[in-house]
Amino acid sequence: MDKRIPVTLLTGFLGSGKTTLLNKLLQHPDMHDTAVVINELGEAGLDHILARTVENQHIADNMVLLESGCLCCTLSNEMADTLRDLFFKRALQAIPQFQRLVIETTGLADPGPIMANLLNEPVIGNTYRLDAVVVTVDSVYGLQHLEQHAEARKQAAVADVLLISKVDLATPQQLLALSEALTTLNPGATQHRITHGHIDPQALINVGLFDPETRQAKPQRWLRAPAKPRGMLPTALHDDDIRSFTVTLPTHLRWETLQPVLQRLCDQFSEQLLRLKGILHVEDAPAPLAVHAVHATLYQPTLLEGWSEAEPMTRIVLIGKGLDEALIRKQLMQI
Repeated sequence: MDKRIPVTLLTGFLGSGKTTLLNKLLQHPDMHDTAVVINELGEAGLDHILARTVENQHIADNMVLLESGCLCCTLSNEMADTLRDLFFKRALQAIPQFQRLVIETTGLADPGPIMANLLNEPVIGNTYRLDAVVVTVDSVYGLQHLEQHAEARKQAAVADVLLISKVDLATPQQLLALSEALTTLNPGATQHRITHGHIDPQALINVGLFDPETRQAKPQRWLRAPAKPRGMLPTALHDDDIRSFTVTLPTHLRWETLQPVLQRLCDQFSEQLLRLKGILHVEDAPAPLAVHAVHATLYQPTLLEGWSEAEPMTRIVLIGKGLDEALIRKQLMQI
């Protein structure tokens, strides 16, 4: 069991409803043991999030304990510094013993560097683990944002969960067109339609590698291997060439052999590789491995103790912009 603190990265393009969603989440009892980091450069400040919590207790610089028990703070310094500060204050019992972390980013954020920050710094990588990337998409203007802004496409492409917001304002035709575009862009992500930020937090938190109820790994759910894309993307999205594909590898592999090949791929396609996820059955590990990479950074794999498949299958999902699928398949199959 991975005992690191699970992190949910909440992002989405400008005006897509992140702040409204977060405001609703903070009022839910299931979020009482959650710490929330809000980028103070976002389109709405911390005061808006805390507007209805008039009995807030100030416990530390840039930190507020909400009535629900959630801990909120603004991102007043580098991400790594903020996460280290939270962990050490938690260890010293200077702040509540939060069990999960939600990071809300600005609408123009590229999620890749943020994900890399979460796992690339030693203290952070040993303390936190990325659970899921949750992305809000405006139901009325989402398709326009995807067509006109690379940031919106990157956000949607790396999402584990896509939240189509403001559905009460959209026509059925708009909802269908946006849903089909998102499915084609990221067929591996789950989609939810929401209004006024209302959604069960359990659809967003603890939806990654580990099941919070059984405390066991659920790698098939986490991997979300993409099916064959459906529908046709608008021309602007085709030109951007962000897509995903799965490579299934033969059996009798060894991690000591596979790791340098994966690292070379990460180095070779650094800027193009938005995200890599894989489940590996290797002979030199006592259990299957879950592997994760962002851009050029290949992270330490997670040992999936107590989990097995009826038919062990090593597969890797790659999400990127302009990736040479044929070359990548050739390099991996030559191991």
